[in-house]
Amino acid sequence: MEHTKCLIIGSGPAGYTAAIYAGRANLQPIEYCGLQTGGQLTQTTIVENFPGYPEGVDANQMMMELREQAERFGADIRDGVVTAADLSKRPYIVTIDDGTQIEADTIIIATGASAKYLGLPDEQKYNGMGVSACATCDGFFYRKKVVAVVGGGDTACEEASYLANLCTKVYMIVRKPYLRASDIMRRRVEENPKIEILYEHNTEGLYGDNGVEGAHLVARRGEADERHYDLPIDGFFLAIGHKPNTDEFRGQIDMDEQGYIKTLGASPCTNVEGIFAAGDCADPTYRQAIVAAGSGCKAALEAERYLNR
Repeated sequence: MEHTKCLIIGSGPAGYTAAIYAGRANLQPIEYCGLQTGGQLTQTTIVENFPGYPEGVDANQMMMELREQAERFGADIRDGVVTAADLSKRPYIVTIDDGTQIEADTIIIATGASAKYLGLPDEQKYNGMGVSACATCDGFFYRKKVVAVVGGGDTACEEASYLANLCTKVYMIVRKPYLRASDIMRRRVEENPKIEILYEHNTEGLYGDNGVEGAHLVARRGEADERHYDLPIDGFFLAIGHKPNTDEFRGQIDMDEQGYIKTLGASPCTNVEGIFAAGDCADPTYRQAIVAAGSGCKAALEAERYLNR
């Protein structure tokens, strides 16, 4: 069985940053990329809000450069998905999908979270061409345009409010006859003249030749007054939640009800000694690349300190 002082699981900004710091600390980390090499960020196009890129940067290019930087400092980065983990005793044992087993003194979990989608084929067709799951990431590209936000919770209201500062019009597509959001968030969108809430609406598809140009909607589906129509929009934002990619660790490490890993205070430390969490898998609030990178740094520093103790 192969042994490592530091195993990093995940390859987004958190995982790669952890690998950079762990490599520089001579921990000789092994990093497994997971299902999506480069993480969620590779699903977008240009990143304009990451410090150091005044003209913006192609998301895939940025992740490749982070990987190259980690490899420069000795990180052993591999393709593979973790299928099982035994965190009951040290050293910890992790199983990869090819059957490889790794014995690790410390583990940094940086598996990220996946945005929830409606399941429409058009969402994949127009991914990066008008479909987004992050208004903070991509809203800037829709200045003075018309967009739609799907969802009726606090996240959807936050996204709609943010986009209303940039766009000429924001539609909220809500399948229920009410918003699930808190009162303060509900009032915020209801009182915003740029936001129009389409209650009891469902999206059936999207259309457009070179990107999203509109959505096929149905109002009051299944009712006598059911109505189908097309809504012209330039962008389609999903705000129906995220699912943290933490299933392999359930029951072995403290998580909240949604599956986000709980950390101790502002640290990346979990309730299991030598196990650290970084990035979106432990962050239901911010979900930004720069925040994830910072948490990856903290996780690697804590892993080094733990090993030194």
